Amino acid sequence: MVNLKWILVRKGAGGLDPDEWESFLTPYHQAVGELKLKFRELRNQMLATTKHVPIEFVTGRVKPIESIKEKMVRRHVTVGRLAEDMEDIAGLRIMCQFVEDIYQVVALIKQRHDLTVVQERDYIQNAKASGYRSYHVVCTYPLQCYDGEKSVQVEIQVRTLAMNFWATIEHSLKYKYQGNLPAETKQRLQRAAEAAFLLDNEMSSIREDIQEAQHAFEHRQDRR
Repeated sequence: MVNLKWILVRKGAGGLDPDEWESFLTPYHQAVGELKLKFRELRNQMLATTKHVPIEFVTGRVKPIESIKEKMVRRHVTVGRLAEDMEDIAGLRIMCQFVEDIYQVVALIKQRHDLTVVQERDYIQNAKASGYRSYHVVCTYPLQCYDGEKSVQVEIQVRTLAMNFWATIEHSLKYKYQGNLPAETKQRLQRAAEAAFLLDNEMSSIREDIQEAQHAFEHRQDRR
């Protein structure tokens, strides 16, 4: 594997050719692929053994090159410390039905021997000014590569379906306005974020009824 840290220092991120970027990002693609598979398999195991599964579904991505370059400029990340200082090059997203499920999933992450938690950010109890809510866990994950073990950082975001819907819309609007959202749009997004959180709270208040109904429906489907 090419020593990309040396290349980044020597050439700068903007000077990397496509092959060098591919070599740098290969471990991150491997990490995302492995972790998606592991958490999806964990969900399958829980489906077979428990009444309620906190994981609704799992997605993942490696940050696009242009987004990496833009964030390096915005966050003043030096080329020599790209792998250390940009923790979300590899990203996993775990979706849950209920807010309570989020904290159960975070506990499951902390119990794993293949993940070492290095940072946590609870944007549910401490929402961002924009209204954004999610739980972020930054972990190191060891990869078995042909030239030895390599550890990469992975950011895992755990959120409800309502939180994810809002965050997806906000991301699209930020892209449209290049980060400079009109004041009225910001206010509407903040109101929408509160509405989404109220929805999550309402669903939590009848969580037991929902889970019993879902379990009864699944049981009936299995008998057909």
